[in-house]
Parts: sequence; C-alpha cells; structure tokens
Amino acid sequence: MSEKKRRAGATVAGAASSSKKPRAAASYAESLRSKLRPDASILATLRSLASASASSSKSKAPGKSRISRLVLAAARSILSGRGFSFAVPSRAASNQVYLPDLDRIVLVRRESARPFANVATARKATVTARVLSLVHAVLRRGIHVTKRDLFYTDVKLFGDQSQSDAVLDDVSCMLGCTRSSLHVVASEKGVVVGRLVFADDGDRIDCTRMGVGGKAIPPNIDRVSGIESDALFILLVEKDAAFMRLAEDRFYNRFPCIILTAKGQPDVATRLFLRRLKVELKLPVLALVDSDPYGLKILSVYMCGSKNMSYDSANLTTPDIKWLGVRPSDLDKYRVPEQCRLPMTDHDIKVGKELLEEDFVKQNEGWVKELETMLRTRQKAEIQALSSFGFQYLTEVYLPLKLQQQDWI
Repeated sequence: MSEKKRRAGATVAGAASSSKKPRAAASYAESLRSKLRPDASILATLRSLASASASSSKSKAPGKSRISRLVLAAARSILSGRGFSFAVPSRAASNQVYLPDLDRIVLVRRESARPFANVATARKATVTARVLSLVHAVLRRGIHVTKRDLFYTDVKLFGDQSQSDAVLDDVSCMLGCTRSSLHVVASEKGVVVGRLVFADDGDRIDCTRMGVGGKAIPPNIDRVSGIESDALFILLVEKDAAFMRLAEDRFYNRFPCIILTAKGQPDVATRLFLRRLKVELKLPVLALVDSDPYGLKILSVYMCGSKNMSYDSANLTTPDIKWLGVRPSDLDKYRVPEQCRLPMTDHDIKVGKELLEEDFVKQNEGWVKELETMLRTRQKAEIQALSSFGFQYLTEVYLPLKLQQQDWI
C-alpha cells in the first residue's frame, strides 16, 4: 500500500474514532435521564433541606443623627482652634480579615486621620464633608438617589464618579451603616423570578408572572415588604443565559424555588435582596456558576463578602450557600465533550491558585478538592456547555439529578 493510501486510511479511522466520542457522550447523557426518580421523590428531598435551613439576622437602622453628631464634633473642633479631621476606618487589604466563626470578611479596628489642614488630605476631607452634607439632605427629605445623581451634584469638586463612590463607601464605614441605609443606591442590575410575592413600594409583585426576563430587583431594598413564598430553596445563578433558560422552562413550577441572578459580578442590591430572602424565608440557597475560577470568586462574594465592601459584610453576605454546579468534577461525571471544555489561561491558573490560599476556601475540603481538580486538568467550562446534550438538558436532567442525589458542597 502506498504512503498516500495509508495516510488516507489513518485519517478516516481517526475521524471515525472522534465521531464515536460525541455519540458515546450523548448516549451516556440519555442514560442519566433514566436514573431520575419521580419528581415527588426529589421534592421530598428538597423539603428536608428546606426544613433544616435556618438563619437569623438584625439589620442596622442608622439615621441623620449619626451624621449630625459627626458634623457637630467637627464644628466644635474648628471653634476651639484645632481645625477638623475625619477618622476614617482603613479599607486596605491589610486591615481585612476572614473570621471563620462568622464566615465572612470583616474590617479590623484601624483608622486613618483625614485632616483638612494637611495639604495631602485637604481635598479628600472637603469631598468627605460634601458627601456627608448631600447624604444628610437626602435622608432629611426621605428620598432615594443613585450614585450617579450624587456625583452630578458637584462634578467640579468630585472630578470623577469613582472618587465620589469611594468617599461614599468611606462615609458608610465611618457611620457604621449600609450604603443603602443612606438612601444612595446603584442602578438596577439583578433580576428574580419564581415562587415569590412581595410588595415594591406598595405595589404587589408576583414573580411567577414576570415572564422570561424576570422582575428587576429594586435598587433600594427598604421599599420591599410583605415577602411571601412557598419555595423549597433559592437557586442563585451566575449568568443571565442560564437564568433565561430556567425561567422559560418554568423550572420553579416543577421544583418550587426562587431563581435570581446579578448577571455576573453581584451588585449591592442583589446581595442585600438575597440575604433578605434567606433571613426572612429561612430557605437554603443553591448556587449554579461556571466551572472556572471567576465563577467561584463570584460565589465567594455572595457568601463571605468582597474586600471593597468588607465594612458592610454583616448585611451583604449570605453564608452557607451550597455549591450545586457546575463543578470541575462534573465535567467527567457528566461526560461533557472535550470540544465544550476550554483550556485555562495562565491568568486563570493564577486566580485559581490564589483562591486555594484563601482562608474561606481552606476550611471547606470540598472546595479545595474541586479547585485542585480544576488546576490539575487545566480545564474550565461554562454552564452552557451542558447544552451540547440539548438546550433543555440543564432543566430536564442535570439539575433534577443534582437535586435528587443531593449533590452539592
């Protein structure tokens, strides 16, 4: 046989071999469907999980008086000839610590002075005083404004919104309260759908009637009241695409749940809303994120907080979220095709290794094993990789099987 024919034969054989792999994966995916028990059996499992879930929390109720006391102290200092200075808690990484007992990142008691009489801090002290004045006016009128509104009240002084945003966080930290309690909110980002009814500023909202897009999570959570639900759990979803699939398939009717997403990196309103649901409804929270380091970082922000907002971690964090999927071990367990897996970049690997060094990861053996698997295989995958078995595989097989097997960590 000529060399040319041998090459052609090898090519045909290789093509035949590679075509068998997708067929084998599809066949295995179909065999998983046969393992599903009746929905009633899975619902019994979820009811047990819901009954075992309990949490309690108290939110702070700061008001205008805190700002008044701070400004009066500054005025007395000026009248006595000492000038004025703000004592601002440090939000530097070196002043943050993870507390296992609370399962969240918190600030250590360390402050830095911000005197007006110092050339290096005069401008920032002025901006701080201006933000305090604006926030006090908002609270006095009983209205809510966005961070963008705040910036546009004095563009020349602030220069850039990032500066007014940073000082606003400093002010929240100084006053020991949440940013939302100062009536300054961010634009709407997160959405919710499913077995949830609540009043939004007096208007009754039924989240089973919000369509595929869901109901936008109110930016000022204070106006939410009358929360009611017959859900058995809360399903936290990283991405909008998976949220839409779950909403369109009415997954919450088959398995009573509340589904919400912040469409990526979580905003403050979504984190506050999730915690509010967890505390008032006392439901377990299951998370569906991409199988990559960034999915885990997003999940960690919901669970134990972000370093940027560590001063308010008590109100923004929801500990004890269970990682349902998509986990690195799932890629082989569910035989996700190789062409649907992505190679990790050097930056991915760096982020993954950094996560392994975090205290909140070290205390969870399951997380450590999954991260080690990810770094060893150097593979990642998005939730949408499951669509290789069919567009509704996520809602019809993967998630029901996960719930049936109580396969979360």
